[in-house]
Amino acid sequence: MEAHQALPYLRETLVFLALTGILIPLLQRLRVNQVLGFLAAGTLVGPFGLGLWAGDHPWLAMFTFTEREGVAMLGEIGVLFLMFMIGLELSAERLWALRRLVFGAGTVQVFVSAAIIGVIAWSFGNSIESAFILGSVLSLSSTAVVMQLMTERRTLGTPLGQAGFSILMLQDLAVVPLLILLGVLAKGTSEGMVTLVVLTLAKSVAAIALIYLLGRRVIRPLFHSFTQQRQPDVFMALTLLSTLGIAALTEMAGLSMALGAFLAGLLLAETEFKHEVEVTIEPFKGLLMALFFMSVGMAIDVREVARSPLWLPLSVIGLFIIKTLVIAVILRIGGFNWGRAVEGGSLLGQGGEFAFIVVGFTMASKLMPADTGQFIMLVVSLSLFATPAVARAGRAFGDWWERRHPDHPGQLDAAVAEPVAGRVIIAGFGRVGQLVGQMISAQGVPWVAFETNPRVVGKLHASGLPVYFGDAARLELLNKAHAEEAAAIVLTMDHPASALHAVKAIRRAYPKVPLFARSRDERHALALKQAGASYVIPETLETGLQLSAFVLQSLGVGEGKAAHVVQVERDRRIAELHG
Repeated sequence: MEAHQALPYLRETLVFLALTGILIPLLQRLRVNQVLGFLAAGTLVGPFGLGLWAGDHPWLAMFTFTEREGVAMLGEIGVLFLMFMIGLELSAERLWALRRLVFGAGTVQVFVSAAIIGVIAWSFGNSIESAFILGSVLSLSSTAVVMQLMTERRTLGTPLGQAGFSILMLQDLAVVPLLILLGVLAKGTSEGMVTLVVLTLAKSVAAIALIYLLGRRVIRPLFHSFTQQRQPDVFMALTLLSTLGIAALTEMAGLSMALGAFLAGLLLAETEFKHEVEVTIEPFKGLLMALFFMSVGMAIDVREVARSPLWLPLSVIGLFIIKTLVIAVILRIGGFNWGRAVEGGSLLGQGGEFAFIVVGFTMASKLMPADTGQFIMLVVSLSLFATPAVARAGRAFGDWWERRHPDHPGQLDAAVAEPVAGRVIIAGFGRVGQLVGQMISAQGVPWVAFETNPRVVGKLHASGLPVYFGDAARLELLNKAHAEEAAAIVLTMDHPASALHAVKAIRRAYPKVPLFARSRDERHALALKQAGASYVIPETLETGLQLSAFVLQSLGVGEGKAAHVVQVERDRRIAELHG
């Protein structure tokens, strides 16, 4: 007894570790989505699953969770590290690169979906507060499930994958104001609510800004000081210290620990230690995901399914319909055809893991009735289970749409599908791609271009240029263009991730075709070169060299000498890159 008191919930911890050790390799071998596997396992061994019969059958208590306190303890740890990993995925560089999609499409999706779902929830008799909470949390999708599906399909680097990832990034950012508002609702009353909201928001923003600014000044020097030997145990200790320490600071400020863990991830994402942290926590990533999602599954009362055999499936279907339509319209306005827009909407149509955190908090703080909370947790869980099938159906619809609409920009016509000896394929037909096309046309070299912006394609294709809508990373598109017989493939894509994905796919499929690529900078150029590009030109290198030539001439250096100096530097840097 004394040993058990010295280490609370020892049995629950041992059961969890045993289950995780069995589940993780089993799910990987069976190629089952880990999130869904952990949810199902948690539901099965939780207090509302086999735990219900543990009193009558004592042997069941050996591998089930019968006490909700142990589940809550595990769940809180899981929440903290899930929020930390979400924050670590975000960075100013990524946000800036995808700013139009993130703050445009993402913001519209969250607000429109939240408004529609909130109004429906209110019309079913929920209070204004509950309707607001339900609309907000159900507008968010599952980052864990969607990212895993896109990774398995290798679609993350495609335009549709980047659009989906951008919407997920905005949803992750929306967690911060939502956590703050939940704190306001938990403390407030109807009287003086506006004043309380303003004061709490002001206090929260000030606390977050202070923690963020201090964290930026402390975290980087702290890691620099203690990681000189690059010992993994020291790195892990600092990562844990940063996560739990900042979480403790936000709790002291009257905010949630989950928000602090999110800020810790966000701070580390801005440092040069980000990738080392990712490598350090990689062995624990599956364990931490299992901790969170199994604890969520354990909190779900499956008996609610029998109580609502009609409304549960209807609610899941309704959630998918609302979010799929909203996202599809946004993507269609953004330039995707209806087939791919619906595919993207179906991929993001489920509820998200953050709903479990919010619903659990609102149930504990009496903001939402327990029966409503259990119902919503089941709706979100069932939507996660349905996501792989719905996403497959969405992809099938996208393929069917493109087959039925061959006149849509993006379909290869007979002319481009015929092999042309010595033709160059240009992937990305913006300013750089158009310049390449003009210069090789002047030499009588045939070419064909693919571009993901339908407005650009429509304008240029109508003028008679061989420009078609399509993603050059899709091998079926390149196969139809007979890329194996191309004289060269030129990549001029703007998005670094899309270019890297395309290089890898093209090099695997066509190892002998010369592959030329434009990169954003020298670091990106090195990544493209390692992925298989034959020749890479960094955009910043040429800009810097040309600018240097003009500066030298203005300082009195002769034009010929300036050109020679620049050429020597160009040759040196390119030799280093391709050496």
